[in-house]
Amino acid sequence: MGEDPMRGAPRGRPVPRPARTPRAVAIVWALLGLNTLGSAGAKTIVTIPRSLIQMVTMGALVAAFTLALALNLRLRVRPSAFVFLLTLLLVPSVISSANLEVGFGALFRCARLALFVATLWLLSRWWDGSLTFVRHHIRMYFAVLGSVAAGLVISPGTAMPEYYGGRLVGALWPLTPPQIGQYAAVIIGLTVLLVLGRRTDGAGAAVVIVPSVVLLALTHTRTATLGLLIGLTLAIGSLVLTSAAARRFFTWTVLCAVVAAAAFSSALQAWYLRGQSQENLSSLTGRAKVWDALLAEPRTTAEQLFGMGLGDKSFGGLPIDNSWLAVYQEQGLVGAAVVAAFVVVLAGVALLRPPSLQRACAIFLISYCGISSYTEAGLGDASPYLLHLALAATLLAAPAAAPRPPAPPAPRRRVPSWARDRKVN
Repeated sequence: MGEDPMRGAPRGRPVPRPARTPRAVAIVWALLGLNTLGSAGAKTIVTIPRSLIQMVTMGALVAAFTLALALNLRLRVRPSAFVFLLTLLLVPSVISSANLEVGFGALFRCARLALFVATLWLLSRWWDGSLTFVRHHIRMYFAVLGSVAAGLVISPGTAMPEYYGGRLVGALWPLTPPQIGQYAAVIIGLTVLLVLGRRTDGAGAAVVIVPSVVLLALTHTRTATLGLLIGLTLAIGSLVLTSAAARRFFTWTVLCAVVAAAAFSSALQAWYLRGQSQENLSSLTGRAKVWDALLAEPRTTAEQLFGMGLGDKSFGGLPIDNSWLAVYQEQGLVGAAVVAAFVVVLAGVALLRPPSLQRACAIFLISYCGISSYTEAGLGDASPYLLHLALAATLLAAPAAAPRPPAPPAPRRRVPSWARDRKVN
C-alpha cells in the first residue's frame, strides 16, 4: 500500500500532534490579570472595602495557581530564560524583606511574587510561540475596559472626578487613569497587529479598537499614548520588509499623522499639557523631586545591594512612579540587574527571530513596557507589566515539536502453505 505523502505516515495510522492548550488556561491567565489590578484607586459608585478587594485579588492568584497545578499535575515545564530570571528576582526580594524594615507586608508581597512566578512556570508547558495567549490577553483586558465603560455610562461624575482633573477612572472597580490607559493601549496595539497579520477581520477588530481609543483619550494618559505609538512603530517596522499590508498601513498612518498634527496642533498640545504649567511638566508632575530625594537617601551597603524590601512602590509617602528606581528602592542593585537582564534577554531574542507576526507582537510589548517603565512602577513585582512581558515570552518560545510517530512493525514474512506442510526428513 505504501505511505501517504500528504501525511508522512502509513495510511490508517493517526499522526500524533502536540497537545492543544486547554480552555481552562484562559481562566488561569484571566485570574493572573485580576490579581494585578491592584486594590488602590479612585472612589467607586459603591464603596468597596480595601480588605475585600485584597481578598479578591489574592484569592484570584491562589485560584490561578491551583487551577494551573491541576492542569499540569506532572509538573511539565518548558525552559524559559525569562521565568528563570524572574525566579532569581525572588532572592534579593526575600533577603531585603526578611529584615522587616517595611513590616510584615514585605514577606506577604514576596509570597505573592513567588506564587505568581510559580503559576507562570506551570503555564510554560503551553508556551509554543502561537497567538493563543495574545487572544486571552485581549479578551481579558477588554472585559476590564467594559467595566470602565459601564461605570462611565452609569455615573459619569464618578467616572471622571474633579480630583483627577476630569480624567477617566474606574467607577465600578477602583482603577486609576494610568491603569486604564495602559490596558487600552496594549489591546489596541495587539489588535492592530492581528489585523495586519490577517488573523482577525476588520469588523471584529473595530469592536475592540474604537471604544479602546475613546477610553484612552478620556484618560489623558501621555505615557500610554506614547508607548502605543512608539511600540506600534517599532512592531510594524519589523514587518515592513515582509508584509505589504504593513507597508500600506505604515505609509497611510504617517500621512494621516502629519495631516492631523498640522490641522489639530493646538488641540493636541492642550490635550498633552492637561492644563499643567511648563514647570510642572518639566518636573514630570512632581516625579523628579521624589526621584532626587530617593537617590539622595543614605543607605548601607546591604541596602544598596538588596534594597529595603518589597513595599507599596512609594518613598516618603509619595509614589515613585519609575520601575527602575522602585526596584532599586525595594530590591537594590542586584534586583535592578536581574530586571535589566530579563528585559535585555527578551529584546535580544526578539531581534534575533526572523520577521513574523509573533515577533512583531513581542516587540510591541517589550518596547511598550520599556517606555512605560520611566514613569510607571511594576517591573520588580507581580504587575500587569510582568504579565505583558510574560506574554512576549510566550510569543518568542520555540514551537513545540510534534512527537514522532511510532515506527511501524516489521512486516512478517509470509511462508507458503506448501512449505509449512512439508515435513523435514
